[in-house]
Amino acid sequence: PVELEMLLQAVPAGHLLRAFRPADLQRPDAPLRIGHPLLIVGFPLGFQDTLHRLPVVRQAIVASAFGLRFQGQGHFLTDGRTHRGISGPAILQVSNYWQPGDTVAIDLLPRLDAAATLLAGKREQGKARLATLLHKHLPRALVTALQALWWPQRAESPLGDFSDRQLAAIGAQLNDWQLKPSATEGYRTAEVTLGGVDTDDISSKTMAARGHPGLYFIGEVMDVSGQLGGFNFQWAWSSGYAAGLSA
Repeated sequence: PVELEMLLQAVPAGHLLRAFRPADLQRPDAPLRIGHPLLIVGFPLGFQDTLHRLPVVRQAIVASAFGLRFQGQGHFLTDGRTHRGISGPAILQVSNYWQPGDTVAIDLLPRLDAAATLLAGKREQGKARLATLLHKHLPRALVTALQALWWPQRAESPLGDFSDRQLAAIGAQLNDWQLKPSATEGYRTAEVTLGGVDTDDISSKTMAARGHPGLYFIGEVMDVSGQLGGFNFQWAWSSGYAAGLSA
């Protein structure tokens, strides 16, 4: 723990000053739901307190991993400040193949027929708002953004006031959201690089260059790109190990 002296009169008017207490910390066994807001204390890449060398507090939300297990749990954290645009494991994987000008189709509810779900919600919960229904399946911040895009004039309307056609159209967008990204974040935030030394010119047993004794290539310098999930790390370690045994 680090104690810092602060002059309260130096805090700009209108700003809220709130100190952490033990009661503010999330218990390890506390249940979390999709869309639950959290604060993460740590040292994110590229962000730091250069004056005091203290951890940075970042805002995050619990996002769905669509049934995939992440560290033993069916959810993961999406950083609300360091991730811009669309991000996450699925988007990072798609970026391996995306080219400028391409349209990306995103299924926000891959395990549901969204239109049928919304129509059922209208029949069973006609007085509830559409956003309330979607909060069961999607993070609150995402639902708020989608509401501003797709049904801003009916944000406070109950489901019963929507026509079946309107709900079917919103459901179709939820299952097939068409986006055309303007660009990627580029090399600065890349997880892995594409391209490299052709594997046909390298021995798969020793990682030695064919026809050039003593020359070895490993890891990302090779034209090998794995999916997210530690595969690129494993390739770097394994190819380095193989080269090390032969060099």
